[in-house]
Parts: sequence; C-alpha cells; structure tokens
Amino acid sequence: MKFVQTERAPSAIGPYSQAVIVNEMVYTSGQIALTPEGSDELLGQDVVVQAVRVMKNLEAVLQDSGSSLDNVIKTTIFLADMNDFAIVNEVYAEAFGSHKPVRSTVAVKTLPKNALVEIDAIAVLK
Repeated sequence: MKFVQTERAPSAIGPYSQAVIVNEMVYTSGQIALTPEGSDELLGQDVVVQAVRVMKNLEAVLQDSGSSLDNVIKTTIFLADMNDFAIVNEVYAEAFGSHKPVRSTVAVKTLPKNALVEIDAIAVLK
C-alpha cells in the first residue's frame, strides 16, 4: 500500500489518508468543499460552489496519485439534500466530460462540517 498526501487538496480532517494506492488502483477518501490552503471553513453554502470545489479536490488527489478523472471507475456522491441531485449532476457531468464512471448517489442526514456534497472515487493508475 502507498498512502497519498497532496498539498493541492485539503488535508484529511481525521485519522485517514487522502488516497491509497493498491495493486494499480487508487481509492480516494471523500472530498468536501474545503480549500487546499488549509482553511477549516467550507467554501460557501451554495451547492454549486461546493460541488465545483469537491471536483477540483478530487481531481488533485487523483492526479497526485498518478491517475486522473479519466481513469475513474466508480464514484459515490453523498448529498445532504437529494433536491440538489440535478445541480450536482450538472457539475459532475461537466468535470467528467464524455467519461462516465459508474456511480452511486446517497442522501445522508449530515456530512462533515455540514457540507452539502461529498464525493469519493476509485480509479486505475495511468
């Protein structure tokens, strides 16, 4: 196992790694809308702003793991409000372009820091 830590995404806010590489696969931790600069505050209370930041964080973790959004096999999206599904779906589709990994979307009662969206991924290395 190789544990990944990048400064281009927010540090873990608990006892876990941003990602781990095992057998040519990358498993990321869930990303929320924190900034890499170390702020403990979420970036806005707007789901679009948060979803865009989440995708940037996820992309940075994947890239610094030796992968990319184009190599993602599966994602899981966690939403604080399923009414945000369509909006988050638009941001997600724009980030992935023509690449369409399999995915699950789950409504949850609460996310860390009261985030509106969290996304994790499983990808292959380049």
